[in-house]
Amino acid sequence: MRFRDRRQAGRELAARLKERQDAGALPDPLVLALPRGGVAVAAEVADTLGAPLDVLVVRKVGAPGHEEYGVGAMAGDGVPVYDGEALRALGLTDADLAPVVARERAELRRREQLYRRGRPAPDPHGRTVIVVDDGLATGSTARAALRALRVRAPARLILAVPVASPEGAAGLAPETDALVCLHQPAAFVAVGQWYDVFDQLTDEEVLGTLHEHQP
Repeated sequence: MRFRDRRQAGRELAARLKERQDAGALPDPLVLALPRGGVAVAAEVADTLGAPLDVLVVRKVGAPGHEEYGVGAMAGDGVPVYDGEALRALGLTDADLAPVVARERAELRRREQLYRRGRPAPDPHGRTVIVVDDGLATGSTARAALRALRVRAPARLILAVPVASPEGAAGLAPETDALVCLHQPAAFVAVGQWYDVFDQLTDEEVLGTLHEHQP
């Protein structure tokens, strides 16, 4: 299974979720996208379900001096979620990562302010929260997002993605009340390989989509 672009993937994912909604399994839904790529997918989901759309900003925590090598991630007000095996391999502790975490937390706040433009974050308490991304590789960013939301007591917490690595999906299943995924290819290498068009979304595109979905 391949997708033409994120919009088409979102429509197919939305159709799968609509079946659950029609069966009464998604009461009072709130759709939260992981920006930037997840926003285009989530917009289709929100439109189909008749649900509000917002973002949950997640930032990767990179190894000091090698920030491109992710050793964890954090979302919202949640504490960083680390890859214990990566930390042990690099001989790193939480204290070693404190400067990186502080810098990424500041960037997380900046992006939240940029995307929300003064709007308060939606309250997930007691709602069916559907976290949407354009795909799932290792699952580190999605794990941080799910844990940050779980402590805010949603009634149900669902992760929905068009495509995922089998390992990533298996690792995240315990973090959710339901994992909805259209395709888990055994030959998974990267999310982008399953899209014909996988251009990076801009902040302007994210803002435009969010503006369209404000009441």
